[in-house]
Amino acid sequence: MSYFFTSESVSEGHPDKIADQISDALLDNFLAFDKNSKVALETLVTTGLTVLSGEVKSDAYVDVQQIARNVINNIGYTKGEYMFDGNSCGVISAIHEQSPDISMGVDRGAPELQGAGDQGMMFGYATDETEALIPLPLYLSHMILQELADVRRENAEIKYLRPDAKSQVTIEYSNSHKPQSISSIVVSTQHDEFDKEEEMLEKIYKDIKDIVIPRVKNKLSPELQSLFNDKIKYHINPTGKFVIGGPHGDTGLTGRKIIVDTYGGRGAHGGGAFSGKDPSKVDRSAAYATRHIAKNMVAAGVAKEILVQVSYAIGVVEPTSIYVNTYGTSKVDLTDSEIAHRVSEIFDMRPFAIENRLKLRNPIYSETAAYGHMGRTPETKNVTFTDSSGNKRDFEVETFTWEKLDYVDDIKKAFEL
Repeated sequence: MSYFFTSESVSEGHPDKIADQISDALLDNFLAFDKNSKVALETLVTTGLTVLSGEVKSDAYVDVQQIARNVINNIGYTKGEYMFDGNSCGVISAIHEQSPDISMGVDRGAPELQGAGDQGMMFGYATDETEALIPLPLYLSHMILQELADVRRENAEIKYLRPDAKSQVTIEYSNSHKPQSISSIVVSTQHDEFDKEEEMLEKIYKDIKDIVIPRVKNKLSPELQSLFNDKIKYHINPTGKFVIGGPHGDTGLTGRKIIVDTYGGRGAHGGGAFSGKDPSKVDRSAAYATRHIAKNMVAAGVAKEILVQVSYAIGVVEPTSIYVNTYGTSKVDLTDSEIAHRVSEIFDMRPFAIENRLKLRNPIYSETAAYGHMGRTPETKNVTFTDSSGNKRDFEVETFTWEKLDYVDDIKKAFEL
């Protein structure tokens, strides 16, 4: 008998994602002018107000208020009628210096002896059901909102869209865990005022189904395209009118969309948020490292589906445990505990080693703060940062390094594949 699994995504204009993007933009600017910055920033957005808080230890001076305004404007909150826009909203900073009690446990004379920035457990996951090796319901949920954002910015086929939106996709799976069909698609998108609500609902439904969904479908492999059929249940703006949205509709906070950020509820999550944290915080860096391991292991053919857990004690260099679960899909003649032991031999999971391996001291985080941290495409690009005095820093950076399949050969050798 088949079963159903659902994942959701939220757009860059969702209040929680605005908060994530501001926190990561601040982080990038601190790292751009002091790569050794220690940063743990939180943002709150609500009607007409942005509040910045957290801890920073850095030699860089960053105009945090202007950076926050730039992020808000770039997302699309540029009109007073939204009751939240980058030019007029209040921006309050309550950022203070990092506790010396924490830095004492993390900083070491030798960088390779750097301790973990916190205790906790982090998970990485990969599955072969999409080319990106992430779960299909989340993959499609992200794609729908990315296309919706592209359509909004093009302002061509659909002209009434506002920045806030959510999506949700339910997939029917066979007993052997293979996707069979798309059961339902939910899209709620903020929009301008319409004269008549009935006409509004009809037009939004038609535009999403006939413009946005085909754009998504055209970017998929033939195998995934075949999952779309006439039996899909569409719920487009199911509550009706959605004019009041963004921070005016709901308060947003950094770190409230951690399931959207990772695997859509598949695998597991350690509970730590990512955005606004520099890579000394293993909540972020070790979650990326375990995803890197899981993805390369699946790509190498060790298993069809893999979960990797790592855990740390604050201030301690070596992880306290490494765990692997292949969900019975292993293709090698080893137990999961034996696979975990080999993983520990291939991948150095000390915090400083993770930072170096994945090049995490670069200003690469703003792009991660919307549409998921996992399953993205690595790129090498040039970026420029300007401080409040007009000084510029140019960088060539690699984004989403934890998505690179650069350990496949090492894994095949270690597992004799």
